[in-house]
Amino acid sequence: MEDLAHEIATSRPVLAKRFVELVGESPIHYLAGWRMHLAQRLLKDSALSVGEVARNVGYESEAAFTRAFWRHGGLPPTAWRRGARTPTRVPTAAR
Repeated sequence: MEDLAHEIATSRPVLAKRFVELVGESPIHYLAGWRMHLAQRLLKDSALSVGEVARNVGYESEAAFTRAFWRHGGLPPTAWRRGARTPTRVPTAAR
């Protein structure tokens, strides 16, 4: 956020406020949703392990990714991969 705010010559609070006005959610919530959307696609369309998916979407540990995935969609990634293959939520701007 700091780099982006600097790049567009504004402050972080102003950037965050404008982001919410335009996208409808905070930058951190948008990023979390986008990461989960990408993770769902990787789980559905690849043979990557859950740990590999976690690293591909920016998590340092499989455990942290599993907790975030579960919080976001109500299922752990392995259960989602086995059966619930419909994305639960696509970030607002990606629709």
